[in-house]
Amino acid sequence: MTTPPFEDNPPAGEIVTTYDERHFVTYLRVLDAEAEGADWREIATIVFGLNPSVEPERAKRVYESHLDRARWMTTHGYRNLLEKSRKA
Repeated sequence: MTTPPFEDNPPAGEIVTTYDERHFVTYLRVLDAEAEGADWREIATIVFGLNPSVEPERAKRVYESHLDRARWMTTHGYRNLLEKSRKA
């Protein structure tokens, strides 16, 4: 499975963005791996194609920022999607 091109830090705003929409699967993969107890290095390697041995700080930042955004999507972001679907 390929991951769409990603930023080191996903959006941090209070609305779901096109970046978020493109990365729904990425967010789910990160959440699933985290729930299964996978090591962050493994997640960074498999999901983002990063090498934590070569870029440890970047790999950790990408992993943590996307995990945070994925968690936000499950607690707040989904509301934006519901509102969008009601208006459509």
